[in-house]
Amino acid sequence: MIGAGPIGLAAAANAAERGMDFVVLEAGPRAAAAVGEWSHVRLFSSWSELLDPAARRLLDASETWTAPDDTAYPTGGEWRDGYLQPLADLLAGATGGQVRYDSRVVGVGRAGRDLMVDSGRESDPFAVHIETSQGRERLLASAVVDASGTWTRPNPLGADGYPALGETENADRITYGIPDFADQSIAARYAGKHVAVAGKGASAQGVLVGLATLSATDAGAGTRVSWLLRRPSVGDAFGGGDNDQLEQRGKLGQDAEAAATSGIVTTLTQFRTAAVAAQADGRLGVTSLDGQSLSDVDEVIVVTGFRPDFGFLSEVRLDLDPALGAARVLADQIHPDHHSCGDVAPHGHRELTQPEQGLFLVGMKSYGRAPSFLAMTGYEQVRSVVAALDGDLEAADRVDLVLPDTGVCNGAGAFDDPDALAELGAAIGDSCCGGAAAEPQLITLGANTGAAGTASGSCG
Repeated sequence: MIGAGPIGLAAAANAAERGMDFVVLEAGPRAAAAVGEWSHVRLFSSWSELLDPAARRLLDASETWTAPDDTAYPTGGEWRDGYLQPLADLLAGATGGQVRYDSRVVGVGRAGRDLMVDSGRESDPFAVHIETSQGRERLLASAVVDASGTWTRPNPLGADGYPALGETENADRITYGIPDFADQSIAARYAGKHVAVAGKGASAQGVLVGLATLSATDAGAGTRVSWLLRRPSVGDAFGGGDNDQLEQRGKLGQDAEAAATSGIVTTLTQFRTAAVAAQADGRLGVTSLDGQSLSDVDEVIVVTGFRPDFGFLSEVRLDLDPALGAARVLADQIHPDHHSCGDVAPHGHRELTQPEQGLFLVGMKSYGRAPSFLAMTGYEQVRSVVAALDGDLEAADRVDLVLPDTGVCNGAGAFDDPDALAELGAAIGDSCCGGAAAEPQLITLGANTGAAGTASGSCG
């Protein structure tokens, strides 16, 4: 398993429960290093939705773990310290199991065969190259489950998909992700300043709420925010509100809407950043492709999502959606251009399999650049994948999953056309982000099941 985050550890827990040998390779110094970088952020999901079933059974059987309150909503730090690190510690002591830290995977291929060689690919082991503090190592594996996520590759500010002109040169004024405004030293960086926030999703909304809260303090007096949106209008950015079955996601949308209309936020739509330049006074100017300009910016916060790293998979054969970089079979269900509600049909090893037999991309990485991934989706992915690797196809093909309606209607494919957005909203109507939320449905997807439905409602 590549990555000791929630999905990689869940894969290992399923392997341990089946008595399979496994090695978890984590680039960081402890479990869930990426989660630790956003430890201050509170999750939308409650504890009951954040614990993998196999992992919970293993932890419950131990004498050292205290189960959390299923109804509470942890921060990233609480998730890591109360579940992910104890799980990693337990798995490290499992028979046939290893959890290795400071072990960054830099290459995966077939032993003795490069990408072009056909002969023997299916029978030869994988060669996994890792970098450690002691140097480079090469491990052999019968299968590879890549749960490395997307955290290390945030999307840039630039609208072309590459850093905007001047973005790299002014990196000291640009932050990617959600700052911890409760940290006084971090809050001081933004208090009383002009802050540009780029992005529209949940992370961007969290930043708006944080800056609005900061502005209400004496230290934050004078803080003002320019909210940069690539779309022609705010539209459905704030989600489903009271109709959101992820209660905390709905509340965040409501709080963000209040922040956006509080007077400290100015919204600039159709702002696709072309350049960032230092002004004579040391502040920044930000310009858009259509000629819009924003001046006197002290800080920029970029929360425009993430993308997976396929660099270390260059010697294995992949079948990915050309736009998302996601597992191709999933693309139509999760692409914001085609799908508007953030739900996805239950899926497992058959949907996630790659042309390189024995290689699976799971978790956030299986979604590529698509948003709205839920931990429970990843847990079901790896339960199915590990069962398949164990030869238990009956269990692997039985995919049971209940997903809440998040009320997130993206419709990104129409962001240039306000009329199209309005038509999209009317077409969705009460089935997704308006009206009463549909009850979630339990769906079982077998090997020979026909077309799969959505987890709730009829969005998409």
